[in-house]
Amino acid sequence: MHDQASRNRRSQNRRDFFPSLRVLKIFGRKARRAGAVLSLVAAVLATHTQISHADDSKAALAHMVQADVIGAGIKNPRVIEAMRATPRQEFVPPAQRAWAFDDMALPIGEGQSISPPFVVAYMTEQLDPQPTDRVLEIGTGSGYQAAVLSHLVRDVYTIEIQEPLGKRADAVLKQLGYQNVHRRVGDGYQGWPEAAPFDKIIVTCSPEKVPQPLVDQLREGGLLIVPVGERFQQNLYLFRKTSGKLEGQALEPTMFVPMTGAAERQRLVQPDGAHPTLVGGSFERQSPETRAPEGWYYLRHARLEADTSAPDGKQVITFTNDIPGRNARALQALAIDGRVASSLEISLWARGRDVHAGRTPEEQPCLAIVFFGEDRTPVGRGSIGNFSGTFAWRQVSDSVAVPRAARMAIIWIGLLGGTGELAFDAITLQSHDLPASLRTISKAAGEKK
Repeated sequence: MHDQASRNRRSQNRRDFFPSLRVLKIFGRKARRAGAVLSLVAAVLATHTQISHADDSKAALAHMVQADVIGAGIKNPRVIEAMRATPRQEFVPPAQRAWAFDDMALPIGEGQSISPPFVVAYMTEQLDPQPTDRVLEIGTGSGYQAAVLSHLVRDVYTIEIQEPLGKRADAVLKQLGYQNVHRRVGDGYQGWPEAAPFDKIIVTCSPEKVPQPLVDQLREGGLLIVPVGERFQQNLYLFRKTSGKLEGQALEPTMFVPMTGAAERQRLVQPDGAHPTLVGGSFERQSPETRAPEGWYYLRHARLEADTSAPDGKQVITFTNDIPGRNARALQALAIDGRVASSLEISLWARGRDVHAGRTPEEQPCLAIVFFGEDRTPVGRGSIGNFSGTFAWRQVSDSVAVPRAARMAIIWIGLLGGTGELAFDAITLQSHDLPASLRTISKAAGEKK
């Protein structure tokens, strides 16, 4: 487990990213050699630094598994051990490694991301991996999911459509010695027919519906796990192939990057960034399949409850947390185009009991909105609320500017590292457009890029 210094470093890393999203600046310094003695001293210091960083990473990895894997409900001991054995930081770009062990998705380039640790562990556990399994993965990304699976099954076949990512993942997996992971660059929609049939298939990007070639390449009785749905409203499904067809169930709402290539060309419902909308802001409706509140995903320490005093309807969402720094939250993603929208007017009702910030003022109970660009890197943020104390239902409204580079946003609600009990209801969102002349200029600039 972490010593206090390691915990403090990880706490600082989290504060720098969420929810304040400060820009991390790393200034390199050129080393000057001044003779053999100084060179020797520099080499010794460098070795010491590498050992120190390795120790820090080992401690951070152990804490991640304990807090965000075991602590979030993963029980399969083989999956837990595979998460411990896979050096997550090696699969995260250098610019993102300060947050490698936090339970969040991180951009890895080419518009793709590495999934949060819990999501990787959860999908792996649901597949029930066996030592004799041959597994097909669609969406190599950074290579992290394939690396985790490699500890648990006989062979992993993984496909990445983005060539730069595929080559990068290939280099990392090769460097780390993963010999039972077979890699190729191509459109995962077509699967890997010459290596079929597969005992299990895992899809780490979201198609609107399951590609038929993957169904064909799954053995009878095999399992397939895949996020299916619209671009920003998806459910994670677990299917079993029975009599040549898929039979399955929705596990929980989720949000993955879209499956590109043939799957994207066949998508019927496209997101509309010019008209951003919030789903389920009154918390009156639940998914009939997952029983989660409509529109929201990755709920932590949250519950829907009846409230006769609710500002809108009869049901609200309530977050409860007594451990500073623990993330009691719910998320929702939406399309928004900063070339069209200038600002968002956000309104909500909140009620609190003994609400306090977390370990730092940045771990603030509120509604936070984070904007992302085409490559899924953060381009701006805003927040509403910053709640504290005990208070009855009250309405809070504010306007948040939309960065020109924004193409999507994620809304976070909850205690977000704070403690106490905080309820939300009647969350609304209205966008305000840029003047037509500015929209034309923005569009032209975007097309030139």
